[in-house]
Amino acid sequence: MKPKIWINKITFSDNSTIEFESNDIIVVVGPNNSGKSASLRDASNFLKTQNTKSKVIKSIEFSKDGSDSDLINHLEKISKKEFNTNPEPFYKGMGYNIYSPRAKQWWNNISAGVDNLSVVFSKNLTTEERLKAANPAQNIKLTTESPKHPINVLQKSDQIENQFNQYFKQAFDLDLIVHRNAGTEVPLYVGNAPEIKDGQDRLSESYQMELEKLDLLHEQGDGMRSFVGVLLNAFIGNQNLLFIDEPEAFLHPPQARLLGKMLATDLPSDTQLFLATHSLDFLKGLLESSSKNLKIIRIQRNGNINNVNTLNNSEIDSIWSDSLLRHSNILDGLFHTNVIICESDSDSRFYSAVLSAVNEKEGKTYSDTLFIQCGGKHRIQTVVKALKKLNVPVSSICDFDVLNDKNPLKNIYEESGGKWSDIEKDWKVVKLAIESKRPELEVKELKEEIDNIFDSVKEKIMPKEKISAIGKSLKKASAWAHAKQVGKLFIPSGQATQSYEKLIQNLKAKKIFIVEVGELESFVKSVGNHGPKWVNEVLTKDLVNDVEIESARNFIKEISE
Repeated sequence: MKPKIWINKITFSDNSTIEFESNDIIVVVGPNNSGKSASLRDASNFLKTQNTKSKVIKSIEFSKDGSDSDLINHLEKISKKEFNTNPEPFYKGMGYNIYSPRAKQWWNNISAGVDNLSVVFSKNLTTEERLKAANPAQNIKLTTESPKHPINVLQKSDQIENQFNQYFKQAFDLDLIVHRNAGTEVPLYVGNAPEIKDGQDRLSESYQMELEKLDLLHEQGDGMRSFVGVLLNAFIGNQNLLFIDEPEAFLHPPQARLLGKMLATDLPSDTQLFLATHSLDFLKGLLESSSKNLKIIRIQRNGNINNVNTLNNSEIDSIWSDSLLRHSNILDGLFHTNVIICESDSDSRFYSAVLSAVNEKEGKTYSDTLFIQCGGKHRIQTVVKALKKLNVPVSSICDFDVLNDKNPLKNIYEESGGKWSDIEKDWKVVKLAIESKRPELEVKELKEEIDNIFDSVKEKIMPKEKISAIGKSLKKASAWAHAKQVGKLFIPSGQATQSYEKLIQNLKAKKIFIVEVGELESFVKSVGNHGPKWVNEVLTKDLVNDVEIESARNFIKEISE
């Protein structure tokens, strides 16, 4: 049996405990300075010694497969065996020199840490090591020596080299070729692989001369070298427990996404992989694989405590099956301290710009708040549910007419942590008060206005502007159309206003903010148009000082505090 070590359980600083399987892929996400990188580094150190001091992790429990005899057999295969004055051999490899009895002692007491034996079974793949992995490997005797470097595995096996080349070609549209006869080193070349002609093989001098006209991998950019370094260690390396911080570093978004998908799809079944990422593209690549052993952990710092939440496979499937989440930037919220959900892209652009103006006025240089649009108020509850599951602080901005219907208001309120019964009575009072007011047009007046529009049409096909005019007329038949334009001013005084104020306070307590001027465009009425055209013109104004935008600044300031 090939021996292996994996993480069975981690208890974090908030006392939450997460259990893992030996072949899990665990991706850690969260805002900047939340403890993502520290959690991977410390987890790696815990395997060496349980005396590791960590601000993020309280304890780790490791499990193993195999006996101490299996361990020694494994060391015999991957190490150089040396004797000195001691009766038992030393096993020497990259980063370790282990005395046989000591190896057995560590193996039989892994709960205390396995000291230098940790290098045999785990690797914390730093940025520097990823780049160095693309450097030429030391040559070995293929028939008698075990691989000392992942490149030696490519050197020994045409099949593995061809498979690895396919990964590389998908990312860079170039071949990755092993030079099998370059002397003491085994370099990798990049380019279009030379054709093997009749009478040639890969050791032929003429073939090698053509190969050496290509570019050397270790002389290429950081992105290409890092990509190869990650895959070499993940797919071919000896260690079965890997920690990789920001694997997407140096990569363009499409390559980061491809790397995520490759890792989740083709990772060897005996490997446990811990990843920390800041990249939505890399995360989406992992999710696209539909891997059954993927876990997402989100960390957010709260003072000296790192709060941890996790999504298991079934919960990930539920999120990823929603086309809105899959094809938008909503999951980008996992990497931010605060998220504000808006109904439309125009809303998101305007409120984001106003918050920047507020921060500028107050001398703040940085805000880790993400504004995202969800495609309408009926989708807000879906986004809230997904992000709150991972403890992302979420606020929602809804136009005034969200009060018109029980749903989606009820769904948004309950997904935000509220009980519908707490606000239902006040909501009904407000709704009835608005609907009891006379609309701008009653039935007879509406019919006359629409008839006039039809009478003015001379064309065979109804012009777009006439269709739009009819739509505007129909809106005038509802009191809610007028209410959306003026907001809370439309509510009658007395009991209705009292119920409205109670309703608004309860909604705010659950981070649901109603646009009390009615809708986005009511913040700046001096500008005509609607939606994107309105936003484009408003954003040319002095958002920091313009008096007309003061209500919008106060509104977004309250939300972001």
